[in-house]
This record gives sequence, structure tokens and C-alpha cells, in this order.
Amino acid sequence: MRVIIQDNYEKMCLWAARYIAGKIRSHAEERPFVLGLPTGSSPIGVYRELIRMNRAGELSFANVVTFNMDEYLGLPHEHDQSYWYFMHDNFFNHLVDMKPENIHILDGMAEDPEAECRSYEGKIAACGGIDLFLGGIGVDGHIAFNEPFTSLSSRTGVRSLTTDTRIVNSRFFGGDPEKVPEQALSVGVGTVTDAREVLILISGHNKARALAATVEGGVSQRWTCSALQLHNGAIIACDEEACGELTVDTYKYFLDIERGERL
Repeated sequence: MRVIIQDNYEKMCLWAARYIAGKIRSHAEERPFVLGLPTGSSPIGVYRELIRMNRAGELSFANVVTFNMDEYLGLPHEHDQSYWYFMHDNFFNHLVDMKPENIHILDGMAEDPEAECRSYEGKIAACGGIDLFLGGIGVDGHIAFNEPFTSLSSRTGVRSLTTDTRIVNSRFFGGDPEKVPEQALSVGVGTVTDAREVLILISGHNKARALAATVEGGVSQRWTCSALQLHNGAIIACDEEACGELTVDTYKYFLDIERGERL
């Protein structure tokens, strides 16, 4: 596991965007670069920089296929809190050469949600698997909507959201947790860790405990983020505020070994 520590959120996002751009540029042309994407506040800065590079002619998305992590069950595309809406509003609509047919997002209005999830896994496999999965984690360490105690080998499926998650997400629903859907469609922990590389963004003091569990804790379903310890291509990009629960030796080790990556 690599841990890239940056001074602040902006530098963390800049590092991550540059890393992703480098992977896209160096990818062989024989098949598309397959990129897994998250929603939420963590990736916004990364998306802004990728958009800037794309519109400046520095990075093309013409040969990129995307798969999003999750979607609320029961929300149509046009709902302003659906993740389909979020991704188009914050990313896809601003890219000059992203092909609509290369965008994959779980359908929260699917008549058969479980069949939709099985189909999603099949589409990922048909593309040759995900080259890089970008993600964030919750304060309890969950990846996508894989709440604590979700199997670390789980695949895409229907997830019931905890009360804590609905309370946290209620800020997007007028502050009312009851308006937050009770379930979502989500890639599994195993779906994420099947990617050739996984790049997780962790910022802010409220994520410090989750970062420590990801890097220093034991591998456990209690912290689904800990599954990254078993991945040969796992990278954590974090800011200083998120490092508050790391031991001094761990913090110094990653600063030392990744010293050339500091912006």
C-alpha cells in the first residue's frame, strides 16, 4: 500500500488527478481505459482538475469507459440527488470528448434491482475489468455503500443503508434523514478490489480514525476499507488533517518513502 500525504485537500486532489491522467495517457490504445468513479464531496476537486486538463487539450477521455460505484434505489436520473445527476452535473457534462455510451451508472429505477447488479458485474467483466478505481470512504470506513460488516468479497448488489449514513447524507435532502432512500445499489468490496489499482481519497479530521483503520488496523469486515491492505495496487491519497490518528512512526515512514510525491 502507498500512502500519499499532502498539505491540504486541494493538493491531494491535484496529485490524484495528475496520477489518473498519467495512467490514461500511458494506456495502450488496443482497448479503452476502464475507470471506476465515486460521488460525494471527496472527488469534486479531482473532477475539477480532470475537467480543466480535458478542456485545455491536455487529456482525452475519448478512449475511457467509466463505471460508477453506486446509486440510490428508487431515485430517477432527473432527481437532483441521484448519483446519475451528480456525475453529469459535476463531471461528464463538462468533458469535451466523453462518449455517452461509455458511461455506466447503476439504474436506481430498475424493475429487478438484483438483475441490474448482476448485469453491471457482467459489463465490467466484458470490458476486461477496471484499470483504476477512484473512491472515497465514510467516517466509519465504508467504501461505496458497503457499510460496516459487509463481506470483503461482496459483489455488486442491493445495500441497506445504516441510520448513521442516512443522517450524514441528509444534508443533501434538506436535513431530513427520512428523505434519504433506505437502500442503494452498490459495487461490492470485492468489485472494487478486483481493479488493477485502487486510489482512495481521505481528507479532513473527521476521517482520521478511518484512515488509521485503513492503514494500521487489522483486516476486518468492521472496517471495509481495511480490505485495501490485501491489494497490491492500493494507494491512499490524504491530507494532513486526516493523519491525526496515525502513529508518528507510520506518518514519518510514508512521508519518507514517498518524499518525491509531495506537492
